[in-house]
Amino acid sequence: MKTIISLAAVALLVSGCTNYTTKGEFAPNVYDERPKAILVLPPINKSTAADAKEYYITTITEPLSNSGYYVLPTEIVNDILKQEGLFDTETMLAIPLQKFNEYFGADAVLFVTIEKWDTQFLLTSGSVTVMATCELKSTHTGESLWYYDKEVTVNTSGTTGGMGGWAGLISQVVTTAVETATQDYVPLARNANEKILESLPYGLYHAKFDQDRGTKIELKEKK
Repeated sequence: MKTIISLAAVALLVSGCTNYTTKGEFAPNVYDERPKAILVLPPINKSTAADAKEYYITTITEPLSNSGYYVLPTEIVNDILKQEGLFDTETMLAIPLQKFNEYFGADAVLFVTIEKWDTQFLLTSGSVTVMATCELKSTHTGESLWYYDKEVTVNTSGTTGGMGGWAGLISQVVTTAVETATQDYVPLARNANEKILESLPYGLYHAKFDQDRGTKIELKEKK
């Protein structure tokens, strides 16, 4: 009986383990096409924070460039798109991706969806969460080259300040409220981007270009 229980426990443990793969297996199309220039479209915002798009777009260019890609200047691209009457990425989904290659010289387009940009506050406990999904699509074939998502949460729960009783409880409520209200989302977004882009094969302008096929990453299923 003990043996059966032990085997069941092992099976449960294994089933709960994170699955891993390699960059070469996860994103073979990136290695095949070797995109150089990437155009980042304005994020699709599924959160309730109206300003999430403006904050997030400032956090993606640098880590993408550090990964070895030339990133088309987002402000210039956005200005040109607005002049054409294209203000939101949702309105661009029907546009053939080849057009971004013709007009901007982009080899690939990065679509970003902000899934969460949330604050939770329950008196003595609080948290701030950012979750983003990224998908890279080829402007030559229109096919998906790579996909990944990540969620980052910061605990903003306060402390009693060493005090007991009601004084400690009030201190905890106040510090939780302050920590939650003043938490900066931008560092969280940067952290999420760095974790997301760890799974993207290095680009042509990185010293380890085409040397990371065997790098292990967490396996993600496209939603």
